[in-house]
Amino acid sequence: MATPHSTSAYADAPKSGSGPGVLVLHSWWGLNDAIKDRCNQLADAGFTVVAPDLFDGEVVRDDAHGEQLLADADANRLVLGVQSTADALHRMPATEGSRIMVVGFSMGASLGLWFSERFPDQVSAVVGYYGTQSIDFKATMSAYQLHLAEDDAMVDPDELALMEASFGLAGRPVEVHTYEGVAHHFAEAGTPNYDADAADLAWQRTIEFLRRHA
Repeated sequence: MATPHSTSAYADAPKSGSGPGVLVLHSWWGLNDAIKDRCNQLADAGFTVVAPDLFDGEVVRDDAHGEQLLADADANRLVLGVQSTADALHRMPATEGSRIMVVGFSMGASLGLWFSERFPDQVSAVVGYYGTQSIDFKATMSAYQLHLAEDDAMVDPDELALMEASFGLAGRPVEVHTYEGVAHHFAEAGTPNYDADAADLAWQRTIEFLRRHA
């Protein structure tokens, strides 16, 4: 399917024909098979899902490639891709409810956190995997669940602490889960740091959280 601003996307819906909307935002690894599998799992769990391809079909080969691709990415285009896909998800006949939820990985988590603040009336819940944002969450209307890696060289601990403090000052409900012995991208199959046990536990918590806030 295609959304405005020429952003392509992967979509799936439950067999029942409709379900709460979930926007899935990929990391710098791109819209790969692992993300599509997560979308399918969400649809099997009863959600209507759309995941934009923010890198226009490019799938990352390794960390160096991903780092360069993210560095070269147009921030405005990434934001427009998220916004236009969220709008498309809202308009889908299979979507139930007035607000959507967001599941983001790394770069996608940061974008999802930003989106919940920029468009608070559109988002009811955000699940962020090893991503942070230096924003004020006072305007948000979402519940949050964060999945963090114990050994994460890519997340600034000061920025993470500031974000958690911002949640507290804003009075937003937030769950924080930290997984021992794993690193950034631990929840994404096919990546060097993938950890199946931690990923499975985090995903179980994700589904339960989304069901509570649908």
